Parts: sequence; C-alpha cells; structure tokens
Amino acid sequence: MATSINIPRLDLNDYLYGTAAQKKQFSDDIGKAFNDTGFVTITNHGLSKELIDNLYLQVKEFFSLPEETKLKYEKVELAGQRGYTSKGREKAKDSKTPDLKEFWQTGQYVEDGDVIKEEYPDNVSVEEVPAFNMVTKEIYKKLEHAGKQLLKAIAVYLGLPEDYFEDKVHNGNSILRAIHYFPIENPDALPADAVRAGAHEDINLITLLIGASADGLEVLTRNGDWFAVKAHGEDIVVNVGDMLQRLTNNKLKSTTHRVVNPPRELMKSSRYSVPFFLHPKSGMDLTCLTSCIDEENPKAYTDMTAGEYLDERLREIGLKK
Repeated sequence: MATSINIPRLDLNDYLYGTAAQKKQFSDDIGKAFNDTGFVTITNHGLSKELIDNLYLQVKEFFSLPEETKLKYEKVELAGQRGYTSKGREKAKDSKTPDLKEFWQTGQYVEDGDVIKEEYPDNVSVEEVPAFNMVTKEIYKKLEHAGKQLLKAIAVYLGLPEDYFEDKVHNGNSILRAIHYFPIENPDALPADAVRAGAHEDINLITLLIGASADGLEVLTRNGDWFAVKAHGEDIVVNVGDMLQRLTNNKLKSTTHRVVNPPRELMKSSRYSVPFFLHPKSGMDLTCLTSCIDEENPKAYTDMTAGEYLDERLREIGLKK
C-alpha cells in the first residue's frame, strides 16, 4: 500500500510578500508539515536555475580533480568542518560502515567584524577551480538568507516573536556541504550494509537541500516505511534538524532519512547533492521551550548549548575524536 505523506510544496514569496492571511497560512503549513513528517519543499527561495546549474558544474569540476589534488585540501584536524573530506571518513551515527561519499564543506563568512570569527576556522579555497569558490559563497549567502526567513515563519508557528532566531543564527556555525556519491565500480565488493548515506537525522536547526542530481533521498514515515522524496527541479527540500527538535521538545520532528544506492545498472554513475545545514552560534541555549512542555509532553532533553550538542554528535559520526 502506498504511503501518503505530507510533504507540501510552499512558496516562500507568500511569506515574504504575501497578505497577513498568506503569511499565516505559510507559517501554519510549514509548522504542520514539520509536526508531521519534518519535510517541506520550497519554491521561490532566491536561487535561479542558472545559479544552481553553475553550482553543479563547479562541484563536478572539483570532484573530478585527481585524488592527490583533492587530498591537499583535507584538513583532518578540522573534523570535516572546512575543506575536503575523503572517502570512508563519515558514517551514520549507529552504523559501523562508512558512507559511500566524499564531500566539501564551506562555513560562515564573518564580514562584519563580529568577534565570533575567532571561533571558526577559515574557509579553504580551491586554486584549481576558482569559480567553485565564488559560486559556493554565493549559494551559502542565499541559502542562509532563505533559511532565516523560514525560521521566522517557524517562530510565528511556535508562538514566539518572529525574529526569535535572528540573533542566534546571525553569523551562526552554518555549513554548506557539496557531496559526491561516487560511482560504484564493483557492487559485489561492497559490504552488505554500505549505502550512499546511512539512515540519520541532521544535527542542526534546519537543512536546506538543493534538488540533487539524481533520485535516492528517502524519509522514514511514522508507519516505518521509506518514502522517496522527489523535488521539482528547482525546488529546495527543507527538513528539521535535531537542534530544533530538541528546542521544541519533539513538537517539530527531525525525520530520519537516507540516500539509497541506485539500481544496479546506474551504480557506475555519480550523484551530487548540496545541502545547507543552518546552525546557530555555539552559545545558543537549546533548553526545551516551556511552551512546548506539558503533562502529555514532559521535558524530554537535558539542557545544553548548540556547541556542546554539535561536539557530541561529531564524535558519534566519526568526524571528531
């Protein structure tokens, strides 16, 4: 039986430029979906088709560089937070087998003199593909902006002031990740449980994912079925991360998702994907909101900051010792 699942397609312009009724509808819709499945798709998010096409062009260009060139950009001491992370380094939290991927991470550009800059490692530039550095910065800025607008709608849904998240995410520890799920030349040699991305939940507040170059993303429904998420070409897929789930005492759901291996005849093809993980500053207090705690929903989490939580999770997924 096909599972019907609430992943609505919402227009961000309704929230940015709509009437009071449209804004409220957008806020209610995103809240309901995040209550329900933890996923929505968003249109009119500020990224043109040309920009997305150029991004994928530069990402492919970078990942097709020779292995030894890419390894110049791997800074293991940064726990995968900047630059290149080679094959076999990251795994899902409860998995023993590494994911079948390599990736690149770009972090915050602090350009307003904020002292928080000292907390962040510098971004790494790729000499061989200068356009890669420019397009990843532009995408970072645009997705950060869209993400902040979505957080306003979420704040309204939660009965908080619209700009509740603003000072917490300004110059936050957000990450743009370009992922290459590399071709699998010899499927028979794979461990039985090796997948492109093992079942996991995201760590951050929300994740904005630019439609990937191929199918494969699946979410776990309440009934325990896997449901394939298909985004329209230019839409972005947005999901709740564990920090927002924690803050809202499980009111908003951080949904388990994975990237499955393609059918055997497509195993030799690459898949590219570019998620933006919107993080707050490390000092944000993730203590459950009192408005999300009641008799039926007692407080489920201990108090901790975003920075403490991130550290704990990076150790679990094998990026930090």
